[in-house]
Amino acid sequence: MTNGNGAPPEAASPPQLNVLAQYTKDLSFENPNAPASLGPQPQPPSINIQINVNANNIAENEYEVALLIEGKAENNGKVMFSFDLTYAGVFRIVNVPPENLHPLIMIECPRLLFPFAREIIATSVRDGGFPPLMLDPVDFVGLYRQNMERQAAVAQAAQVKPS
Repeated sequence: MTNGNGAPPEAASPPQLNVLAQYTKDLSFENPNAPASLGPQPQPPSINIQINVNANNIAENEYEVALLIEGKAENNGKVMFSFDLTYAGVFRIVNVPPENLHPLIMIECPRLLFPFAREIIATSVRDGGFPPLMLDPVDFVGLYRQNMERQAAVAQAAQVKPS
């Protein structure tokens, strides 16, 4: 028995995930209240971070995956700093079953990009006059599940709407 190209089935190519490129697509850092925000503060700032993942098929077996990270630090109602980073990569994915492709793109690809995005944010915050902001590791599996549940709820709500 062969797999159609004369090779035995056990010689089928294994799944592959290759990073073809990675890059900063967009970066904004704002320090709107400097120099007043740079001095000692009466209390630690509250920091809010939002993370999203987008993906686009750009060629056969090639996907651009973008990690979007927004953050803001506030103290006593004043913004100390804010940032917006879109860090992306182009990935070639071959020999992956269709049912595994979406989770691979939305979980593993951003997991590979995250350490680089984390470093860019830490450096930008440090260069803005603050201690480097070291983001905690992200549970991309949990983020994926939340997004899938949200999409399912939206789809279900759309089906229930009266005409």
